[in-house]
Amino acid sequence: MNINLIGVPLFYGCDRPGVEFGPNALRDNDLRQILSVDGKHKIYDLGNLYVETVDEKDKYINHSVMKYLSPITEVNTNLAHIVYNSLTSDCFPFVVGGDHSLGLGSVAGAARFHGDDFGVIWIDAHGDINTDTTSPSGNVHGMPLAASMGLGYKGLVDIYVEGRKVKPSNIFILGARDLDKGELDLIKELGLNVWTTKAIKDKGTEAVINEFHNAIQAAKINNFHLSFDIDCLDSSLVPGTGTPVSEGLSIEEVTDITKSVLATRKVRSMDFVEFNPKLDVEDITLSSCIKMLKVISENL
Repeated sequence: MNINLIGVPLFYGCDRPGVEFGPNALRDNDLRQILSVDGKHKIYDLGNLYVETVDEKDKYINHSVMKYLSPITEVNTNLAHIVYNSLTSDCFPFVVGGDHSLGLGSVAGAARFHGDDFGVIWIDAHGDINTDTTSPSGNVHGMPLAASMGLGYKGLVDIYVEGRKVKPSNIFILGARDLDKGELDLIKELGLNVWTTKAIKDKGTEAVINEFHNAIQAAKINNFHLSFDIDCLDSSLVPGTGTPVSEGLSIEEVTDITKSVLATRKVRSMDFVEFNPKLDVEDITLSSCIKMLKVISENL
């Protein structure tokens, strides 16, 4: 497999500096070698996208609720085009963040390439389906999946190409456990495919994996974008992330789930996000990231 490694050093979506250093921190710890799996994959490192420097005092200059709207929109538009071009070149776009607002761009680029035969798998402690009217924080990293479904602020919905990028029925969320009221209401209203951390713990990973595969088969989709947020793991395993959540999944549980997703052989692009090396404690988060990256690369 040819893999395009794309770094997105962006913290504006989470409004917590440090996560922008994630791509290079992982590179410094053999990311390219890990992804190559001893030559199984050919890695083309495209470097990091340019991110405009914006003073903190100007973060609401483009919107009264959403922070850093203009640079987030610009970065994601550029990212979408790189993801689209990677797919047209028969390369697998592997996007490393940075915060999860980059999902706006990666999903948009993949959606343009795949058209209607397209779904999104979101492994995350959060639903990321807030909008500018439901978000308690105004942080855009909690909005990419909503905008990808065509919901919320038009400027986010219309990134790269106008309108909805993916149908709600073609979205599959795994590992969620920190959902805002607006998100819970939306999940119920749209009937989204969601397996919470509690469901995974109660039913067991094997049962949830079976349910997930049945849902994937029923949807009859052949192309997926996988977005992996490290905060799906328990906070003890990832102290170096912007929004860690306790009572999360173990490395073993997330490994089983990730392997099952990749075993569909339908994942065509991917994000790996929210590693903040500035918040890490004794390289605990780095170690967890390396373990998961090895699982991912070996199963691509």
